Amino acid sequence: MKHFLRDLSLRYKIPLRVLMLASITAILVTASILFRVYDETRNDLLRHAESMGRVLANTLVGPITHDDVWRAYEIINSPFQGGSQDQTRIAETILVLDTRGQVYVSTRPTQYPMLSDPGRLDPEYAAISDLATDRNDVKPSVVDPPDSSRLFVTIPITSEGTRLGTLVMGFSKSLFIPRFVGIAQRAALMTLLALAVLLPVAWYWGHRMAGPLVRLAGCMDQIGPSVPENLHCDLFESHDEIGRAGASFKRMLNELKEKEQLEQEIMASERLAAVGRLSAGIAHEINNPLGGMLNAISTFKRHGSDDPLTLKTLALLERGLTQIKDTVAALLVETKVENHPLSRRDIEDTRTLVAAEAAEKGLELTWENDIAEDLPLPSTLVRQILLNLLLNAIRAANTRVECQVYRDSRSFTLVVKNDGTHIEDEDMAYLFEPFSRLSRNGHGLGLWVTYQIARQLNGGIVVESEPGETRFAVTLPLQKES
Repeated sequence: MKHFLRDLSLRYKIPLRVLMLASITAILVTASILFRVYDETRNDLLRHAESMGRVLANTLVGPITHDDVWRAYEIINSPFQGGSQDQTRIAETILVLDTRGQVYVSTRPTQYPMLSDPGRLDPEYAAISDLATDRNDVKPSVVDPPDSSRLFVTIPITSEGTRLGTLVMGFSKSLFIPRFVGIAQRAALMTLLALAVLLPVAWYWGHRMAGPLVRLAGCMDQIGPSVPENLHCDLFESHDEIGRAGASFKRMLNELKEKEQLEQEIMASERLAAVGRLSAGIAHEINNPLGGMLNAISTFKRHGSDDPLTLKTLALLERGLTQIKDTVAALLVETKVENHPLSRRDIEDTRTLVAAEAAEKGLELTWENDIAEDLPLPSTLVRQILLNLLLNAIRAANTRVECQVYRDSRSFTLVVKNDGTHIEDEDMAYLFEPFSRLSRNGHGLGLWVTYQIARQLNGGIVVESEPGETRFAVTLPLQKES
């Protein structure tokens, strides 16, 4: 039960605590009222008893002096004969004790006969014996014996300073119960009415206060080792503590997403850099013997035999070695500043190169070239980027390939689109790696070379892919002309 209450949602805890607080307050207020009513009822009863006792004591002086027991009996029974009196103020028993503490007359002669010791007949009267025999005590007294069901009021009966006896009036404490019950019932009714009013108010406040925390907790529960891609948190924002917590959590989510994206970019860059270093090392090791073999073939062709079979064999060797050289050259991308800036003609020449291959596959080639003047970019490298992207798009496309080339005041952008099979999100991290598992046709060096050239030119590549369209966009900053 303890764990259940501890784990209960705040939307229920808050109303329950409000109701509990209201109930405790009502109980304390009711208890305070009951104690006050008890004191007021007791004091009122004692005042009335003392007033009536004085009247009876004065009336009993004559009968006691003349030893008229019957008259004394009639006098102490007179309060019980008035039907209109408040029954809660009527004594349960009235005794008249003589100076020795013995019963002179009582309203219950059978229970307390004459000349008997009431303390022996009823232990609750034992506390009265000392007061009845004390001749110096001439003041009214209240006796409330512990663990007793009755309350006693004693009135000395005196005549000209001489004590003749003691009037003892016994009241049942149960006289207070009806009034207590009535007050308790009214208090309980008012408490129920207050709770009936507070319950919807507390429920509303509970939902208002706990709602933002519940939404925040639900959003936090969705955070695992990584931030979900489509996570949307509708959090309450304000200037109080809950609102600031929601705003801080949103900032934390954005920072986590940026951190994950940065980590992915760093991992991809490190992977590509490692592949590049490995490729460059292999390429350099291959280039040295390769260059020597090509030089040897060239020398033999100039100075060697004119035998047709030999020449044909050398041509095959030269073609194969040249293909190896081209492949190795793709692994050694170097930016070379050229005197020939990028022109509109360079872009159109690239279109001419790929138009035949697009037509052979029956593709629709859409071309948009907004370059009107020369740009301070190395034309060879930019054409290499565009050619690689177009050839990859033609190989992947189903029906169409689009190319857009444009510039603004600071950058040059070329965009290549195709309608082929889209690239899955989990494959994006391996897209620019050579010889990757995504290289269905060819060795996959084209995109890696494109990536390397774009980085050397301080540019970037953005890839977006969805069913029906894959888009490659390369943006290069324009160099300042010297």
